This record gives sequence, structure tokens and C-alpha cells, in this order.
Amino acid sequence: MRGRDRLALSLLLLTAGTYALTWVSPWTEALGATTGALCVWLAARSDPWTWPLGIANNLLYLVVFWRSRLYADALLQLVYVAISLYGIWRWRSGRGAARVRPVERAGAAELALVGGAAAALAALLYSTLARHTDSDVPALDAITTATSLAAQWLMSRRLLENWWVWIAVDLVYVPLYVYKGLHVTAVLYGVFLLLCISGLAGWRRELEAARATTPAA
Repeated sequence: MRGRDRLALSLLLLTAGTYALTWVSPWTEALGATTGALCVWLAARSDPWTWPLGIANNLLYLVVFWRSRLYADALLQLVYVAISLYGIWRWRSGRGAARVRPVERAGAAELALVGGAAAALAALLYSTLARHTDSDVPALDAITTATSLAAQWLMSRRLLENWWVWIAVDLVYVPLYVYKGLHVTAVLYGVFLLLCISGLAGWRRELEAARATTPAA
């Protein structure tokens, strides 16, 4: 599917999906769920429109999560916006004639650095949430927030490993959102999980195709 056709389909799905979900959830969650699903779908297909749509999703879920007392997840959305701006630049730099830069594998040093930063952030967030807020799930809120931030960073850099991290965190998010009564969002993250598996397969094919053409080039 060409980029223009994919964008047109995305707008159609955005309108229809949001309208359908408003029957069972507030409009902010309905629109946030729809933009989120489309954002991941576009990312799995290496479409740069994933970033503007993702920013809209972040701002909507800032409101949704704050109202649900998921404070770390709420503030995380602002960091997502910053990383998304970086992602817009990163995906379009070093791409040559291609629409986006090629998929790469993360090095061991970068994975260790990102993992260590995520662990430190999770510990800091847990301490803050447990002591200074009325959150009833400070540990899960902290861990999922820090891990999601790590995954978003890896995605912005077009590194294949981002999908493995997203898959792991989505397996935690689904039951967490069911517990918090965000049932539409829980279903959304179940869809995210499937889209992440598709994204992993798609980016892996891109990487293998690029490696296959390198010797010939």
C-alpha cells in the first residue's frame, strides 16, 4: 500500500474507530485509543506519519491517565512528545533516497545503557509515587513507565529491539488497565501487542532485505 493510500485509510479508521468507541468510553479515551492503534500500525510499516499521530495520542492520554491516578504514565506522555520530535528527525536523517532511514540492530553497549537508565528511572519513580502520591499501583506504574520510555527511545532510533521491549511491557499493561477500569485502553494494548508482533516481523524483513542487497551494492 502506497503512503498516500495508507494515510487516507488511517483518517477513515480514525473517524470510524473514535465514533464507535465513544459509545463505551469518554471521548478522550476513545480518540486516544484510536490514534494509539493507528500510530503503532503505521510504525510497524515504517511510515513516518506514526510520529505526528503519536504526539496527538500522547496529549490525549496525558488527560486520561492523570484522571485515573496513573501519574507516572501521565507525565510520561510529555517525554514521549519530546522523543517523537527526535524520532521525526532521526527517521528522516541518513535515509538517502528512501522514505525513512534503514532498520538497525542495537549494540550491546546501547542496550546496557538504556536498560540501566530504565531501571534507575523505575526506582526513582516508585519512590516518588509511593511517598508523594495517592497511587495504588506505584510499582507497576513506575516499571511500565520506565520500560515504555526505553522502548520509545529505541523505536525513535529505528532499532529492531524496540519491538521486544514493547511486547514485554504490553503484557503488563493489559491487566494493569483492566484493574484500573480502563477497559477500552486494556483492549487497545491487547491490539498493540499483536501490532508489535507484526512490527517485529516487518522490521526484521526490512533488515534482512537490506543486508541481502549490501554485498551486491
